[in-house]
Amino acid sequence: MTRQMVLVGFLQAQNCTNLPSSWRHPDSRTDSMSADYYQEIARILEAGKFHMAFFDDRLAMPDRYGNDHAHTVEYGIRCVKMDPLIVLTAMGLVTEKLGLGATCSTTYYEPFDVARRFATIDLMSGGRAGWNVVTSLNDGEALNMGRDSHPEHDSRYDKADEFMEVVLGHWDTWEDGALIMDKKSGRFADPAKVKRLDHKGAAFKSRGPFTVPRSDQGHPVIIQAGASGRGQRFAGRWGEVIFTAARNLAGAKEGYAAVRNEAAKAGRDPDQMFLCNLTTPVCAATKAEAEDKMALINKLPLEIDALSLLAEALNYDFASKGLDEPLTTDDLKSMQGILGIRDGVLKNSGKSNPSARDFVTFSGRGQVHDAMVGGPREIADRLEEMFVERGCDGFVIAATYVPGSYADFVQHVVPELQRRGLFQKDYRGKTLRENLGLKRPAAGAWKVQPRDAAE
Repeated sequence: MTRQMVLVGFLQAQNCTNLPSSWRHPDSRTDSMSADYYQEIARILEAGKFHMAFFDDRLAMPDRYGNDHAHTVEYGIRCVKMDPLIVLTAMGLVTEKLGLGATCSTTYYEPFDVARRFATIDLMSGGRAGWNVVTSLNDGEALNMGRDSHPEHDSRYDKADEFMEVVLGHWDTWEDGALIMDKKSGRFADPAKVKRLDHKGAAFKSRGPFTVPRSDQGHPVIIQAGASGRGQRFAGRWGEVIFTAARNLAGAKEGYAAVRNEAAKAGRDPDQMFLCNLTTPVCAATKAEAEDKMALINKLPLEIDALSLLAEALNYDFASKGLDEPLTTDDLKSMQGILGIRDGVLKNSGKSNPSARDFVTFSGRGQVHDAMVGGPREIADRLEEMFVERGCDGFVIAATYVPGSYADFVQHVVPELQRRGLFQKDYRGKTLRENLGLKRPAAGAWKVQPRDAAE
């Protein structure tokens, strides 16, 4: 089959999109804490044949800047954060084919709990669930979850590896065909096909038996977004849909090759994973109309948006230094969270000790400087180039206002991609794996042997 793009709608269960100023847009709905708000988005994405709606999440509002939440609440900088799994369930009730992905942290939850939640959503949605595996970012999340501070970056991923082994181990313990449900004999299931895990490891103990049978797609799709070296190794080992955030084709191709190489070294088939690059399209029927939309959007962000989100993402208080004061080497080393942001600023600024203003300028946090602006052909040309040149396998479409950004993309860009044969005109099946073209995993299929080098 001809290679086609994967499209994912990027969502957050909060008062704004990933662009914190989006709630200020005159055309954004104001009822972002209602089920109908998310259900309208779900209907739009499914009408556009998107593979999945996906929710990013944090376990704290941004409060690392000045170690205070007042600015976050006052300016609406992602201050509302509802449980994405529950919101996702509401979206599943009004859709039939759209994949449903949500974030859950390996640092602050227990493996059995996460395994049960996502296995349940998978059954309730007919095999459409995906789990975005994160290790969380900052001290605010730690303090909310009863810890004094957030663990060090690489150690979180070491723990996450074992977390994955426990979750996948539990998902494997119900074999296909375990359910009998014979009313005459009184036998519900075959006990020989339901095992106990009995995991005892360095970080986790979990006995079982697991309490949720396998779904139509086997188990939920694993989503990941590792950007650092350690994160890429984790993504290569576990990820099936992997989110990237390259800002140009060269960077995208470099990251694409790196993650696929990590998958090969982990003993996996790199073709059984899809790398989707984060993209913010501002589109309309014509380029001129799109540029008018962009002019309005550019008026929305505030400097505090970027500073707050940078402090949150890097677990570093940017208010501790003057805006133009160079950060010391120790300051840079102390940063945690999404280290790809720090490394990108160092690379793109060309400075070994950038200032907070440099982080605002070169990170893109809280802004839309890297938006794709144009009519159907201009947007499709940009997406096609990155896709055909193997910078990615698809795109995570981020919205600048809701629900209009998704509706604009579905109305203007999706038909052009379909006309070019780059995107599906209909879903392949009912489960998320079927629609992505992923194999249904056999129990234990994840237990592959690492290779010394990529093939």
